[in-house]
Amino acid sequence: MTKYALVGDVGGTNTRLALCCLESGAISHIQTYSGLEYPSLEAAIQNYIAGQQVSISDGCIAIACPVTGDRVAMTNHNWAFSIAEMKRNLGFAHLEVINDFTAVSMAIPMLKPEDVIQFGGQAPQANKPIAVYGAGTGLGVSHLVHVEKRWVTLPGEGGHVDFAPNSEEEAQILEVLRSELGHVSAERVLSGPGLVNLYRAIVKADGRLPDNLQPKDITNRALDDSDTDCRRALSLFCVLMGRFGGNLALNLGTFGGVYIAGGIVPRFMSFFKASGFRGAFEDKGRFKAYVQDIPVFLITHPQPGLLGAGAWLRQTLGQVL
Repeated sequence: MTKYALVGDVGGTNTRLALCCLESGAISHIQTYSGLEYPSLEAAIQNYIAGQQVSISDGCIAIACPVTGDRVAMTNHNWAFSIAEMKRNLGFAHLEVINDFTAVSMAIPMLKPEDVIQFGGQAPQANKPIAVYGAGTGLGVSHLVHVEKRWVTLPGEGGHVDFAPNSEEEAQILEVLRSELGHVSAERVLSGPGLVNLYRAIVKADGRLPDNLQPKDITNRALDDSDTDCRRALSLFCVLMGRFGGNLALNLGTFGGVYIAGGIVPRFMSFFKASGFRGAFEDKGRFKAYVQDIPVFLITHPQPGLLGAGAWLRQTLGQVL
């Protein structure tokens, strides 16, 4: 009899819940809930389970915030809970709660060639470190290493490292944003809100007043070439994505590849391909040759968070992935 577990991918805006076949890792019965629909994550899970026709006693939830103990409080949402209390209330034998980019990193060993698009570099080297990052509501970062038949994730909050400009234009951006925000992290320029920050800073640095635009407005105006400022902002966003990815490659020698996740880049794929992304990735001065062969992959699988949550749980329960 096939045994299923609950898997979840909880972001600042939406919560995705699904069933994971513990034998194969296949994900099915995906449902998406708005974070505004339910007073708590547990309430959303209870509603989901009530609609399933199978018995569930194990689960893994990937969530967009640090997970450092039993108490979990979301960064971009008001949901907060005790893992132990939720496990007890759900009647689960096993409940894992992990960072969302820990889950995305765990999805990488499960990806098929058709689930990614490569941007430069050579073939990934087996058993070498892997980096994954992605821009969405925030900027998520994780690493992955293979140790004695197990995949080990190295979670962190790399999206909150300092934004490090490497050109006169980027220095002007930093100056404008620092006057508004104080500390300027990478997430302040590499995220949905970050794209807005880039646009506003570009216009303000030129002594003009920016329009009140949302990320999708900036992307649309850049793609139809109707607004030079928006096009500059999106071009700079791609360059900064490259610089940041190259930094990750240097940090851990990620010859297993650098993977891009998140919902923003796929919205302007053709623009991204033609951008300065790869040039910026390799723009590491004396260490250009070091990063030149490191491949970058854009994850196109529709649900890497759910896939990775299932992989984490299956490995935790003793399976070799």
